[in-house]
Amino acid sequence: MSDQIPFHIQEEIMKRLPVKSLVQFRCVSKAWKSSIDSSEFIAAHSHRRHTQPHYLLVSYENPLVEEDYVLFSRCYTNDDSFPQQSSVPTLSQSVKQLILPSVVGSSQGLLCLYGSHPNLQTHMAVLWNLSIRKSIAVLMPDFGVCPYTRDPIEPSIGFGVCPVTNDPKIVAMTQLSEFMIYTLNTGKWRSLPTNLPSRTQRFFFSVVTDRFIYWEVELKDLKTIMSFDLISETFELIDLPESLARRDPWVVSISKLRDSLAIVQYGDDYNSSIVWMMEVGARKSFTKLFTIPYVNVVGFSKNGLPIVTVDDDDSDMTKLVVYETNSEHNKVLEICELPYHFFVHSYMETLLLLGRSDYTSY
Repeated sequence: MSDQIPFHIQEEIMKRLPVKSLVQFRCVSKAWKSSIDSSEFIAAHSHRRHTQPHYLLVSYENPLVEEDYVLFSRCYTNDDSFPQQSSVPTLSQSVKQLILPSVVGSSQGLLCLYGSHPNLQTHMAVLWNLSIRKSIAVLMPDFGVCPYTRDPIEPSIGFGVCPVTNDPKIVAMTQLSEFMIYTLNTGKWRSLPTNLPSRTQRFFFSVVTDRFIYWEVELKDLKTIMSFDLISETFELIDLPESLARRDPWVVSISKLRDSLAIVQYGDDYNSSIVWMMEVGARKSFTKLFTIPYVNVVGFSKNGLPIVTVDDDDSDMTKLVVYETNSEHNKVLEICELPYHFFVHSYMETLLLLGRSDYTSY
């Protein structure tokens, strides 16, 4: 029957199919394999994100057992109809060899993990596609040693996939105002010019949206947001409302909410959280969305519901729940018998890295 359908129509149909089906269809014919493996097809498939399933990838660390610092738990369908049947991702070899790995971010279906390598005596990042079980390890550049402590300088990093070129990018920076970028298409690190102030900076966690990577930054005891444009490769500092800028850095966190930036501020009673969302326009501003009776906000669902952790002191159980702001009810996602720290990342299936062999980029 496929012979009776023009090939360009076949391609349009395939662009709407899930990743696992496309991987299998590469074995149907040489023409299908050539089409699916092409960069044009992969880009077109990636840009149809509204037709692809979205997931929550839950990872967690056990603060009591260093060897199990990060364990990957489960993927949940991210449509707020929790709980649903979940799956456990298969770790790639590059991920398995990382020591004390942490998830830097998720962008267009790729995860970026960061940790140290046991044999190479250096840190590295791993770009990992869970859907097709492909990974690429990237050795971090040598930033030398701290002039005060003589310890090796470990950079703060961020990750994102350019929405125009589909090129994965890793950004590394130090408090000494050194900025470097790695792009998968070139396979190299290069220096990154910046017009940011040269004052000593402290970088905290990063968040990636469709086009930007955001970091919490502290400049002279004031908190601000630093953004990096994945298309133009430029930086910008974004002012926070005064009530957020002067808060202790440990009581404000950032997260992704509906492809925008969310700020989570602890309430004055330290038993609640206030959620702000950045409005992007001629002038970036922050709008207060809601207050919830929890402080451990670890992320948001696709529809913007906060995901929080709840500790049960009587049973030493930790629950990961979705809090419904309208009904004020919880839906339990995960329960652990130890006081784990959960981390939640948005994730979608993608064909990026298809046709590439696993390798290490030096």
